[in-house]
Amino acid sequence: MADATQNRANQTPEGPSRRTLLRGAAIAGGALVTGVTGAGLGGAPARAQVQYDVVVVGAGAAGMTAALTAAKRGLRTVVVEKAPTFGGSAARSGAGIWIPNNEVILAAGVPDTPAKAAAYLARVVGDTVPVERQQAFLNAGPAMLSFVMRNSPLRFRFMEGYSDYYPELPGGMPNGRSVEPDQLDGRVLGAELNRLNPAYIPTPAGMVVFSADYKWLTLSAVHPKGIEVAAACLLRGTEAALRGEKPLTMGQALAGGLRAGLLSAGVPVWLNTPLVDLRLEGGRVTGVVVSKNGTQTLVKAARGVIVGSGGFEHSAAMRAEFQRQPIGTSWTVGAKENTGDGIEAGERAGAALELMEDAWWGPAIPLPGEAYFCLAERTLPGCIMVNGNGVRFVNEGAPYSDVVHVMYDRNTPAAPHIPAWLIVDQQYRNRYLFKDVAPLLPLPSSWYDSGAVHKAWTIEQLAQQIGVPQAALRGTVTRFNEFAVNGKDLDFHRGDSAYDRYYADPFVKPNPCLAPLWLPPFYAFKIVPGDLGTKGGMLTDSRARVLREDGSVIPGLYAAGNASAAVMGHSYAGAGSTLGPAMTFGYIAANDLAGPA
Repeated sequence: MADATQNRANQTPEGPSRRTLLRGAAIAGGALVTGVTGAGLGGAPARAQVQYDVVVVGAGAAGMTAALTAAKRGLRTVVVEKAPTFGGSAARSGAGIWIPNNEVILAAGVPDTPAKAAAYLARVVGDTVPVERQQAFLNAGPAMLSFVMRNSPLRFRFMEGYSDYYPELPGGMPNGRSVEPDQLDGRVLGAELNRLNPAYIPTPAGMVVFSADYKWLTLSAVHPKGIEVAAACLLRGTEAALRGEKPLTMGQALAGGLRAGLLSAGVPVWLNTPLVDLRLEGGRVTGVVVSKNGTQTLVKAARGVIVGSGGFEHSAAMRAEFQRQPIGTSWTVGAKENTGDGIEAGERAGAALELMEDAWWGPAIPLPGEAYFCLAERTLPGCIMVNGNGVRFVNEGAPYSDVVHVMYDRNTPAAPHIPAWLIVDQQYRNRYLFKDVAPLLPLPSSWYDSGAVHKAWTIEQLAQQIGVPQAALRGTVTRFNEFAVNGKDLDFHRGDSAYDRYYADPFVKPNPCLAPLWLPPFYAFKIVPGDLGTKGGMLTDSRARVLREDGSVIPGLYAAGNASAAVMGHSYAGAGSTLGPAMTFGYIAANDLAGPA
């Protein structure tokens, strides 16, 4: 494999590596795979046993889509979930879903075709992922979305204008292909609503907000459409309250709708039930061992196991082994239970791993309590991003994963790029929402106390506070201001792409992404490599079957979502490139287990 994992040494100064111990723990046919030597089950049989056709590990979007599909294909299915809640990272997300040629966007008049989608994805992904797997995603994605709408209360809306991330490539769509869940009444979940994983950023009280609304809410102080959208959000909230509803949108709606589908299909979801290991018999995965109510329980799977347990973003050991430094677990916004359990279990069973060095990266501000994934804020006019030398190094409005790749690629002792700094002026703060802080309102004092934000009355004073050369930062601001006045970023072409302009300010001329920084005081926000989750995991084929390093299939074992190596490779096609493939390969896995319809 070309994966960075192949290049890891099997020994460390402290002794054998985690991978060596894991592989040494795998036991041939008939026994349980046992975990790290000297720990885990030690080969002892589980105390309790139950039997299903399919066991799904993880109650996120991938796992719940897989379970719903399996159940509707007539298979007796159970979902086991480590967390005390369901929904995982999907429930915390904006729930954009990138599925070309789905019925929602076609009904909205999007001029998509299979040929356009294939050409675009091929250019975005390159040769990192086999064409057959790319095509499997494109072929099954539309059917998956239609299936979910037929078998759950979920409905979807076209995110009009949310461009593909590289719309200028052949097959790219400047007006976008992404969809998001429509409003869902949480009462369909009954008591299960209390077990829905909370949103990453709660919706403002009394409002019903969709992902596509945030573009305009950010601009509500300067653009009449922002006021119109805010009023619409408030009206939706008021109407829902008058009807006695519990309105859900974004990731809350997606996770809630999938769970409601499972309730209707009679699929049990065992919360607080972590995976201990996979069961192997004669080289085939035949079930899982879980810890349920304090008892190790063998859950047999007559057809197979689908692992949708998420990535390893909260595993310090795995991040330290596979990913570039500096890295940690505090900069991610992924669900805290995502510690790579399913990936490690698959590896013990012989699974090959790919893309372990990569993640669904994005610039993040390490605010106290939890990092903030910085999206619109770095695209709006009146800001720049600089490295430790006080110099711009990237198009601030570029796709978020690309920005962090540049941070890592260029990070050296002579030119530190981690942390970087987002520099803005008071005019920027007067005009735009920042996270959940309205224009003109002061930023929380805790942000300053933590060192995540600095404020000064001159560029030179700000440079001194953040430890960058004063003359360099002044020169960078002066040069950028000239670009802003002329409307052309000659260094990094910010604003040239339709994607750059999505979160921009249409009232700013001549370039909606560029405005000079001139009004004191000035602010600097610390930028670190954040992520939505890791994107490396078990290597799978076009049928979502897990593969060994020699390319052979591990019978009975499937993977989807961030427990598997991403079909997007090292790139990111558009909003929802995590959830779209996760749900699609969960759907593919369950249909493969069920056999021909």
